[in-house]
Amino acid sequence: MSARLPVLSPPRWPRLLLLLLLLLGAAPGPRRSGAFYLPGLAPVNFCEEEKKSDECKAEIELFVNRLDSVESVLPYEYTAFDFCQASEGKRPSENLGQVLFGERIEPSPYKFMFNKEDTCKLVCTKTYHTEKAEDKQKLEFLKKSMLLNYQHHWIVDNMPVTWCYDVEDGQRFCNPGFPIGCYITDKGHAKDACVINSEFHERDTFYIFNHVDIKIYYHVVETGSMGARLVAAKLEPKSFKHTHVDKPDCSGPPMDISNKASGEIKIAYTYSVSFKEDDKIRWASRWDYILESMPHTHIQWFSIMNSLVIVLFLSGMVAMIMLRTLHKDIARYNQMDSTEDAQEEFGWKLVHGDIFRPPRKGMLLSVFLGSGTQILIMTFVTLFFACLGFLSPANRGALMTCAVVLWVLLGTPAGYVAARFYKSFGGEKWKTNVLLTSFLCPGIVFADFFIMNLILWGEGSSAAIPFGTLVAILALWFCISVPLTFIGAYFGFKKNAIEHPVRTNQIPRQIPEQSFYTKPLPGIVMGGILPFGCIFIQLFFILNSIWSHQMYYMFGFLFLVFIILVITCSEATILLCYFHLCAEDYHWQWRSFLTSGFTAVYFLIYAIHYFFSKLQITGTASTILYFGYTMIMVLIFFLFTGTIGFFACFWFVTKIYSVVKVD
Repeated sequence: MSARLPVLSPPRWPRLLLLLLLLLGAAPGPRRSGAFYLPGLAPVNFCEEEKKSDECKAEIELFVNRLDSVESVLPYEYTAFDFCQASEGKRPSENLGQVLFGERIEPSPYKFMFNKEDTCKLVCTKTYHTEKAEDKQKLEFLKKSMLLNYQHHWIVDNMPVTWCYDVEDGQRFCNPGFPIGCYITDKGHAKDACVINSEFHERDTFYIFNHVDIKIYYHVVETGSMGARLVAAKLEPKSFKHTHVDKPDCSGPPMDISNKASGEIKIAYTYSVSFKEDDKIRWASRWDYILESMPHTHIQWFSIMNSLVIVLFLSGMVAMIMLRTLHKDIARYNQMDSTEDAQEEFGWKLVHGDIFRPPRKGMLLSVFLGSGTQILIMTFVTLFFACLGFLSPANRGALMTCAVVLWVLLGTPAGYVAARFYKSFGGEKWKTNVLLTSFLCPGIVFADFFIMNLILWGEGSSAAIPFGTLVAILALWFCISVPLTFIGAYFGFKKNAIEHPVRTNQIPRQIPEQSFYTKPLPGIVMGGILPFGCIFIQLFFILNSIWSHQMYYMFGFLFLVFIILVITCSEATILLCYFHLCAEDYHWQWRSFLTSGFTAVYFLIYAIHYFFSKLQITGTASTILYFGYTMIMVLIFFLFTGTIGFFACFWFVTKIYSVVKVD
């Protein structure tokens, strides 16, 4: 096993709907949706060994997930480390989303019976001889993982086993993971979790958490079914050298591994387990204590509300100005026509003979619009399911699985929109259009993803997608998405071209000299500011959930921000489009796409700022992976916002030229 560590992880109709929900790998657990809960498949009942039955289990299984770190953010499977391994046990099946995110859930050697307490029970003893190359490599790997603060993630009854501790301002934070160990530097500085124990004081020494005190909370079922349900599992990591390694008593000094240590090193892994009844926590709301304790959430509510109020206020202002100004314009133009005024036309009515002139590079624009439509519908449906609670943290990997499955199934609207607009732009190379819609944007994303995966493979990370899964993703793309895109394109080309309310002149009109603010670039740069302003706080939470391994559960708010982003992109683009038309510049197609699409550039700038200010990642491979995955997100966001801007402007232009009288 390679000892290289600091790298980054990747960063989810009746019968069909049922199939989709099955694909999500629905797991027992709460599906929280703010004001109400949607139940999981079924809660599991537990009872004492002598009372066990088909409805009531006695054995509580503890599963182990991948280990990850905020400092290197490259996950590793539990089996990559030299910890105690399960002798037998069935590994739970993982859905597509879990595989893509590098989750690897495996059975653990920690097993206990319900309501049966154990104290200082030995799991296994690991012995290392520093003169043996294999043992030395295992020990070095363990040391490096402690240096980078790698965290265990344990699961009991589909619920994370948490380590709760006090943080600043009297808050209590429940971390769904706990560290392997910690390090005291050669200058005596305690890193990470070493601050919890004053006995951790030896310089240039690692302290491994080889003992855990597990406390399981349950409540007795009040209805007809027998047994109890688990509502929380908490632990406290400890370090003991154990006076007698073969018969541990959980006493003595902490288990230290000095950097200068030589000879034989023995580490005994032990645990204690206790049970406590708690009738206050309901099974459906058992995740609440973790979510409520997470940092930055309750503090930021006011900021999010403030941001939304400002955006709504600005949207109202934009809408009011547009409606009043446009209403006056249309009334004036129509009045001039009715009185047969000989005055020369002016403003946006002047360009009516050129407004629907096909844009340059119409093929590329139509392909972007097709892919953007696919992403737009996928995002809307995924967030809608997330709001209903189907994609809660309890339902592991469901978000990513849902997004991928929807993207595959939405090939038809992508092909249809691309073909429809390409035909209206006067294009005739329909085969090229449909092939580019099927392969251009997905191909760029897949190529980037594949290069990132090669780096992960080289580093031996659990985040590396297995070859079989890559083949499955390609099969979904080529065998389902591409044929659906062709079907959509067939119907798009079969329909008549979009009818425009005004005829296009044969000779293009000359565009007058533009002032600075009506030139293309300043307008495009300004257009992305307002949409970005309404998402950047949510962006902080989303980036935290991807790179800092924090749970994201505020889907209700995210859905609201999504709707406001759509409104803001539309209004900002329409407003700038109106100014350009008044300045007699009729090249609106690409400009409308790029105006709201420029929000993605601000997203990229924010991601760069986040990398340098919030993350503690080191190493070239880490940096390449972070920016590689960020570029995928930026491209998707660019297509998504650009498409919103184009459709808004297309609707606006069609509307205003259909209500004004043209000779």
